[in-house]
Amino acid sequence: MTARSESAAPNRIDLPHLLAGLAWLAGLWFAMLRLPLLNVAANRLVPGHPVVGADALGWTGAAIAAASLAGLVLTMIRDGRRFALVAAAGFTVALLILAEGLGSGAARNLAGAAPAARASLGAGSWLALALLGGGLGFAVRRSRVRWLGLAVGLGLGLGLAALAHAGRLDALSLAVEYAARHEAVQAAIREHLVLAGSALAIAIAGAVPLSLWRRGQGLVAMLVGGIQVVPAVALLGALVALTAGLLRAVPALRETGLSALGAAPAVAGIAAYLLLPLWRGIGLAMRSPDAAAIEAAEAVGLTRRQILLGIRLPLGAPILVGALRVAAVQGLGLATLGALVGAGGLGRIVFDGMAQFAPDLILLGAVPVVALSLGAEIGLSRLEAAARRRWHP
Repeated sequence: MTARSESAAPNRIDLPHLLAGLAWLAGLWFAMLRLPLLNVAANRLVPGHPVVGADALGWTGAAIAAASLAGLVLTMIRDGRRFALVAAAGFTVALLILAEGLGSGAARNLAGAAPAARASLGAGSWLALALLGGGLGFAVRRSRVRWLGLAVGLGLGLGLAALAHAGRLDALSLAVEYAARHEAVQAAIREHLVLAGSALAIAIAGAVPLSLWRRGQGLVAMLVGGIQVVPAVALLGALVALTAGLLRAVPALRETGLSALGAAPAVAGIAAYLLLPLWRGIGLAMRSPDAAAIEAAEAVGLTRRQILLGIRLPLGAPILVGALRVAAVQGLGLATLGALVGAGGLGRIVFDGMAQFAPDLILLGAVPVVALSLGAEIGLSRLEAAARRRWHP
């Protein structure tokens, strides 16, 4: 069949995808009509009572269903890239309508309640958000448009920011917690980035010489691999004890600001875990050029430095960026545990929420960690892809 006849062929529904789509639609119906969308309580410590279906969403439920159904049908059409683009827009609109509907429903159900009353998201809301997000991701993938994922992410972010600025989300308990602690959250984000960034920089500085130490690779592999089997809490505790012992032995170190509790043991512990992906990535990048290319470079008189800068690093750039991506995401996650040794960061908010049995306070610390990790993953993945296109066309 020629290209013209393929392009002229009518778009058809892909039956396997249609069956999966019907199951997806049934799950969305169950989440929005049968599961609690909101949980309204007198305060954040008591269980409260569930709010289901129209009592939570009102008229917006029909709009969500219409946008979701349109997105589902358009996504199921085989070989329809333009339909997938429209479907992505439909799912994006459905997510924003759901957010607005939950905010309005929380305000209605809290009308006349005491100031301490809370309206938190129920199981139905989380399931509906997950299903709509999955549908959006599937539509983006089916479109095969490289920039669509970034555009959708920006659109969702701007839409949620506009809803928040207009006060449409203020009644949700997560927004209430943020309003009461926004300065603490912003400070915690800065501390978290400093912890993760410092640990990543130290790990890079340590991984480079370890990768270049040819005779000791067996010992290095044993050390950096052995660190991975040590639980993070145990390693942090050991570093606190080690730092305390060092300070007792050399009291003058206290004048430098070193403390057994705080950022020093947290950064050291996180950096230790990041050594393995960085060391392995650097090693693979150095070995990425084939032997014939290295022999040819040596034959024309290139020095080891010239071979490193002109051949090994350029050809290994995608592997290096990939290792950096893994280490950056891992570091952002591990930095949450820094709060256990007094290092601050977003982990402090998470553990405060656990101590107070406050799920929304836990989310207030966890959501920025997820957002930062996703941002690092997406940004460095794009850089990795650009390096691959540049050096491996």
